[in-house]
Amino acid sequence: MGEISVGRQHLDRLLADSSGASYGAPYQRAFAELARTHRGRPAAEIVPLLRRAADQALLEFTHADLVEQAEAISVGARYVLRVTVT
Repeated sequence: MGEISVGRQHLDRLLADSSGASYGAPYQRAFAELARTHRGRPAAEIVPLLRRAADQALLEFTHADLVEQAEAISVGARYVLRVTVT
């Protein structure tokens, strides 16, 4: 399970259905798309795509979190992300 802290004013960077909707590239949408299209692909191939999505959303995930997410996508497992809203 990963963890991230996000300021209340930046939830739209993370959540696709956020009420803010002012940010054009929410991470949740990118993650869901990668989960749909990259299941069965090597995690090492998915990590850079997740890094790019996180960078575009201006979110700071650790490399370890991105690897965990990529591994979950690769095998089709659920991934739990604990979000702290500050």
